[in-house]
Amino acid sequence: MPNSDRMATEGTGGTVGGTHAAAAPSAWIARFAPLVLPGARVLDLACGQGRHARFFAARGHRVVAADRDATALATLAGTERIDARVLDFEAGPWPLAGERFDAIVVTNYLHRPLFPHLLAALAADGVLLYETFARGNEACGRPANPDFLLLPGELLEVAAHGLTVVAFEQGCVPVPPRGAVIERLAAVGPRRPWPPPLP
Repeated sequence: MPNSDRMATEGTGGTVGGTHAAAAPSAWIARFAPLVLPGARVLDLACGQGRHARFFAARGHRVVAADRDATALATLAGTERIDARVLDFEAGPWPLAGERFDAIVVTNYLHRPLFPHLLAALAADGVLLYETFARGNEACGRPANPDFLLLPGELLEVAAHGLTVVAFEQGCVPVPPRGAVIERLAAVGPRRPWPPPLP
């Protein structure tokens, strides 16, 4: 059920360091975007108004931009290389059954039952880029509900199911007004040639 904490974590409800409507892509996502191979098919999950969908489409990727907020998705109408889909990832079965992606991007959103689906939908040489709020953020403001806050090292535990970690960070970042506690992951699938180039 939607609540104020959920809206603070969704792609449609705010970002670390700015509002989603006109925000530049996350610095973490932009930094590791070169891991996404040319012409890749990218899933931007809980994309809101699509700052990352636009970013990857501008890089020449084919993007599925998915969110349950049809109004937010409407801002992507007609954008080249973006397939905007109104999907609710918390109601019913995984709505992208049978689809595979070369990269999956998730920011400011957490619904733990999706983790196995994300891993299954990622190509064997694909890239997972994830960044969202973590435990300790309750002292900074919303989200404060532990259901929407990653545990320390939780993304590393997700990656341990078949991915290789390229980079990981967790801690407090100085964003207005009171900072935020976040966790970030960049990881690649088992068929990605190793070592990958670092940006």
